Amino acid sequence: MNRSARRDAERRGHWAEALAAWLLRVKGYRILDRRFRCHAGEIDLVARRGRHVAFVEVKMRDDLETAAASVTRRQQSRIAHAAEQWLAMKARDRDYDVSFDVVLVSPRSWPRHIASAFRV
Repeated sequence: MNRSARRDAERRGHWAEALAAWLLRVKGYRILDRRFRCHAGEIDLVARRGRHVAFVEVKMRDDLETAAASVTRRQQSRIAHAAEQWLAMKARDRDYDVSFDVVLVSPRSWPRHIASAFRV
């Protein structure tokens, strides 16, 4: 992938994450973190509603089915490990209910939030 294509993909990714954050806010979540990175991996969004914290993977593809299929077991594991790091760093004294959610984004449809999309 050349530099221009990489830049375009990153721009689309930022747009998809902004759209996902908007959707979650409409649903009553507060965004706590964006693009959290650590040695274990990356989490696109961390959102909270009440005592519930959702670690959210955002996937943008040409259609929602392809987006859903692109969240691999390996990615799920990396997200879970990164979530452990996030909780240890930022919420160590709090007792939260945790889920791993996915927001699917496609140019031809509304974004879809799948709560508790996977377990690890």
